Amino acid sequence: MSTAENRAVPEHVAIIMDGNGRWASARGLPRTFGHRKGVEAVRETVRAAAEVGIRYLTLFAFSSENWRRPESEINDLFGLLKTFIRRDLAELHRENVRIRIIGDRSTLRDDIRSLLLEAEETTRDNTGLTVVIAFNYGARDEIARAAARLAGEVAAGRLQAGQIDAQMIDENLDTADIPDPDLIIRTSGEERLSNFLLWQAAYSELMFVPELWPDFSREVFFAALERFSARDRRFGGLSATAVALGS
Repeated sequence: MSTAENRAVPEHVAIIMDGNGRWASARGLPRTFGHRKGVEAVRETVRAAAEVGIRYLTLFAFSSENWRRPESEINDLFGLLKTFIRRDLAELHRENVRIRIIGDRSTLRDDIRSLLLEAEETTRDNTGLTVVIAFNYGARDEIARAAARLAGEVAAGRLQAGQIDAQMIDENLDTADIPDPDLIIRTSGEERLSNFLLWQAAYSELMFVPELWPDFSREVFFAALERFSARDRRFGGLSATAVALGS
């Protein structure tokens, strides 16, 4: 076990799982092989997060922009989601893991919506690690949907525009009852958020690691947690060192 267990552990870690296709291409394999290998990394990461006491783990599984990919790849991704839930849901339930889904479900196929609902309902009362799956998710779309709900309240006369504040927007996001991520990790060496948790990331620590997602092992994860524990999180204020020095 890594020394991560003796360090400050973030309450909420979010991960942009990037690099499945490049992992496969580097090995002369179809992109679908990378996605399948990526599911194994998901399993290992969920186990590692539960092991060290992380309370929330958010995984960016399918972006609202991913619809631009070839239909065959999209169908494979959906198939992997089905396989993951059908194969792993019972085990996750036994391990007291709760599943949450964020993203726009209105445009999803009925079978996918039913599967996501089943995962949530089965694990609703679990009190261990919460795994948040961002599926058909885009942060701009999420904020727009929250704004539309608030605009509807104003139009109905139940709310005045001047009353809308940051807390109201926060309460109308998909993540309303989930704490903001302390740490956001992106794999594959890319250094951008790609429309992921833009509102919630206001004070998140960002970490970009070179490993492609299928190579994201527990050792890489624990090393990231080690680096996080050394960060000085100020949330717009002074660091503890500056306060001690009277700066």
